[in-house]
Amino acid sequence: MPKVDAKGRVVLPQAVRERLGITPGTEVVVREEDGEVVIRPEDDPERILDRLDRLVEEAAPERATEPLDDDAGPVARKHREVVRRGAEGGSGERDGSVERDGADG
Repeated sequence: MPKVDAKGRVVLPQAVRERLGITPGTEVVVREEDGEVVIRPEDDPERILDRLDRLVEEAAPERATEPLDDDAGPVARKHREVVRRGAEGGSGERDGSVERDGADG
């Protein structure tokens, strides 16, 4: 019989996991129903994506980003130019036209 560990985890019996198609990484819904715990696999992709979106929003820092100043190092300046050219539709790393100075590999 499964037991709850100190962190609240329960190992589902292998036969139950196999019948329900619960594999490592499967999202599950846990709820109380009439005084009992019900665990079922979550199979609605929209609900899974909504949950992931909420987790990302909660984890994202709420801080403003500041542009690099003119004192940025050569690697940062080069990266900024590659990104700027890419945003403007120009070529860059893909066609090999970006020079490397050895500082970034």
